[in-house]
Amino acid sequence: MKSFFTHLECTYCEKIHSSSEPQRLCVDCGKVLYPRYDLESAKKVFTKELLPHRQSNMWRYFEMMPILDERNVVTLGEGFTPIFDMPSLGAKLGLSKLFLKDEGINPTASFKARGLSAAVSKAKELGLMRLTMPSAGNAAGAMSSYAARAGIEAFVFMPRDAPEANQIEVYFTGGDLNLVDGLISDAGIISRQKAEEMDLFDVSTLQEPYRVEGKKTMGYEIAEQFNWELPDVIIYPTGGGTGIVGMWKAFDEMEQLGWIDGRRPRMYAVQSDGCAPIVRAFANGDEFATPWEDADTFAAGIRVPGAIGDYLILRAIRESQGSALAVSDHSILSMMKTVASSEGMFICPEGAATAVALTKFMAEGSIASNERVLLLNTGSGLKYLDLLGDIQSNLKGDSG
Repeated sequence: MKSFFTHLECTYCEKIHSSSEPQRLCVDCGKVLYPRYDLESAKKVFTKELLPHRQSNMWRYFEMMPILDERNVVTLGEGFTPIFDMPSLGAKLGLSKLFLKDEGINPTASFKARGLSAAVSKAKELGLMRLTMPSAGNAAGAMSSYAARAGIEAFVFMPRDAPEANQIEVYFTGGDLNLVDGLISDAGIISRQKAEEMDLFDVSTLQEPYRVEGKKTMGYEIAEQFNWELPDVIIYPTGGGTGIVGMWKAFDEMEQLGWIDGRRPRMYAVQSDGCAPIVRAFANGDEFATPWEDADTFAAGIRVPGAIGDYLILRAIRESQGSALAVSDHSILSMMKTVASSEGMFICPEGAATAVALTKFMAEGSIASNERVLLLNTGSGLKYLDLLGDIQSNLKGDSG
């Protein structure tokens, strides 16, 4: 297989950057870089008819991935996660065609496996052997796991109150775990400082160009699994937002490849009402989001006060005629129980937030009962047992 990756392009000022050396953000404007591909050449030889004969992971789309030599791919079998019909939950919510893509089945039990497989693979190809990143939880375990697989050193900076499962995961996979007082934004400051002091390469969300390429494979899979007819609606829990912008990038690439037509899903972003910078910026009509003060939610993956790709998230929502909405922690917790008891799926808080948002979007009339709706569950509920146990104990104490 041959990758058609050619160069890096700034998503804001469109400046071209070389892909043959390590890059982080645009050298002119400091915004996010995207890998670009020779799609005209690719469409002549890379057809969707090839896919059924390939391995069932995200690397089945190798031609649209940024790794030039297959030997540099660092994989644990990530991707091609199932899409489940949700008839019982759909009936409860008043929806006839409800689906859920379960990213909790990935290696390291979250969608972060995709982005870190891609980023660590490219780091290996570029000869980067010492990586660092801040993480709210799941990305840390994924980075440490893929770095271990690649023989690369991993340094992780994580809020002290991040889920215990993520901390244990980093320890056992050999990562250098550093717990930080504060939020992921505070961890990010320290990670960047250590990168300069210790000659580490920082792979923070959208602050290097390759994690998004792993996440975009969700978009390719959704198209393939729905037989190249995309759903009407995708609801996505949004922290750093790499998944929502990655899928939007994938839809653009597939349209240029001739794999899908121009009809795309409406993209809906969901955040917690304790940390909702994207929701606020969308409501205000802003191009960028102001960082959220005193962010507070037990859904660690969406406790992100400020996202460097905020303008890309907002762009995808608006271009798709979608929307953004915040939900409460109490409603998230209740929905986790509803989903598990009706469908037998123990999804993560962030995934449950999408189902809560669905009920609100339907109530306001922006999603119709006969539309095909896809929820994204980004991880396993099993990663949150310590937090859920504490919440359950507090609820019992309150009721007593």
